[in-house]
Amino acid sequence: MRLHRLEITAFGPFATRQQIDFDTLSAAGLFLLHGPTGAGKTSVLDAVCYALYGAVPGARQSPGASLRSDHAHAGTHTEVCLDLTVGGRRLEVTRRPAQPRPKKKGTGVTVEKAQSRLREYDAARGEWTALSRSHQEIGDEIGQLVGMSREQFCQVVLLPQGDFARFLRADAEARGKLLGRLFDTRRFALVEERLAELRRAAEQQVRDGDDRLLALAHRMGQAAGNAAGDWPAPAHRPGDPGLADAVLQWAAVARADARESLAVAASARSAAQARQSAARRALDAERELAALQRRHDDAVRRAGELEERRPAMERARARLEQARRAELVGPALRLREDAEREHESADAAAGRARAALPAALADMGAERLSEVEHELRRERGGLDAARRAEQRSAGIARERGELDRQARHDEGVLQEAEGWLAGWDRVRRSLQDRIEAAQEAATRAEHLAGRLEPARRRVAAARERDRLAARADAVEDDHRTARERAGAARERWLDLKERRLLGIAAELAAGLAPGEPCAVCGSTEHPAPARPGQAHVDRAAEDAAYEEYVAADRARAEAERQLAVLRGAFTAAREAAREAAPRARVTAQARGRRCPPRRAGHSVTVRGARRPARRRGGERLP
Repeated sequence: MRLHRLEITAFGPFATRQQIDFDTLSAAGLFLLHGPTGAGKTSVLDAVCYALYGAVPGARQSPGASLRSDHAHAGTHTEVCLDLTVGGRRLEVTRRPAQPRPKKKGTGVTVEKAQSRLREYDAARGEWTALSRSHQEIGDEIGQLVGMSREQFCQVVLLPQGDFARFLRADAEARGKLLGRLFDTRRFALVEERLAELRRAAEQQVRDGDDRLLALAHRMGQAAGNAAGDWPAPAHRPGDPGLADAVLQWAAVARADARESLAVAASARSAAQARQSAARRALDAERELAALQRRHDDAVRRAGELEERRPAMERARARLEQARRAELVGPALRLREDAEREHESADAAAGRARAALPAALADMGAERLSEVEHELRRERGGLDAARRAEQRSAGIARERGELDRQARHDEGVLQEAEGWLAGWDRVRRSLQDRIEAAQEAATRAEHLAGRLEPARRRVAAARERDRLAARADAVEDDHRTARERAGAARERWLDLKERRLLGIAAELAAGLAPGEPCAVCGSTEHPAPARPGQAHVDRAAEDAAYEEYVAADRARAEAERQLAVLRGAFTAAREAAREAAPRARVTAQARGRRCPPRRAGHSVTVRGARRPARRRGGERLP
């Protein structure tokens, strides 16, 4: 930026129109503004700042302060016109502040509104071209071309002369404080503190990440049985630059070993499943063989019992024949005994009956009557004996038929058992091989049951992952709330700071004493010190707002740290649970690997086994 010409009218201490040709002053490359106190040196710089930004630096812009010269004529307008080159363009800025003027009609004065005008010099045509009369548009255009705001321009380009003289005479500490107040480096200190805090947080996150990385490496080494070598190496610690590469190299080796172990385990598992199936088939065959053996033992025992009972059966048959023959004469013997008893009673009855007989029968002799009676009784006894013999013969015939049927069935069972025992040796060898295979498969199954614990750990990690995912929403809400509070507190602090800077003249004037130099201009005379307005903000209010902002920012940082820790824990839980496998499927896998307990007397249904035959005739038959 280069200044060419400045025209000042009724501005500050200048009552009439004054013109400064900067091109002539800067012809030698450097010029100096000097003069006694109150000569208007600072007002020239204020006029430049007012032409560019429509406001003067620092306390001179406080409410109630007037830019119009007290010595100017009532009809003279306060005006500043600046001709400059900036951004490769030559511009002319003319500004008039709000000021009183006599009314055109009647008596009294009225306040004329502020006016601004921007023109650009066209070198091709050699004339000025009007660009804008809007305060907002002119301010935006100048700010964009200069590249600085009014505050930055005042702090970097326009140094207050009193503060600069004090700066030259002050020590190092005082210079630092003065430069901080002049250039308002407090925000840079806040930025530096914030960057340091972010650096510490980033370092802590890196250390936490390295700790988690080392923990995962240890867990991988334990799971792999240190097949890929011991980890971590003593030379690697959290925060080392080569830690991630070393872990990646070691993890690649461990992953290759793990894949090889997985392939071997899968092959062994397939072989174990095949052996288990063979053992199950062998067990079925063995149980079928055991059932056949029991049937054979029952048949052999039954055959032995029948063989032992054969002499008794022969004796029973002989006695049966004798009984049959004796049965034929038994009725006759019983008839004879009955006949004798009846004869005796008949004799007695005959005597009684003879007495009661008719004369015709009575004339018969006793022998004739005896013969007649004997014949009748013999016929009757023969008929009774024949009826009983017939009944007894029918019962013996039925019993003999039942014994013959049982004997034929036993002979059939013996023949069937002899045919089954013919191939017993071959079946026994086959079942023995299947039993050995079943025992080996059972041993392998117990070994595989040890893989249940990793599945349970994955279930616990999946549950922890889901719990952290549910908690993440609440933590994110807290973080969002803390960030909004910190932003609101920062805006309030900056607002109070800006209001304090606008009224800093009154605050500096409060420390003025008669005869002591002013901290701004260095003058020992203080004709009109500034007074604080109603909206003035003191240093205590600004410091309180700053402390509130710092506390809110600490709360935001703590919420951010908690959110980072929660996200790290969630990532670790998700990796432990294997994100590709949801918790329901991990739980199902864990339950599926749980081996059922063995129980004494546990039986398995054997396919093809023959059921025992029902009991016949009061005895269990095979």
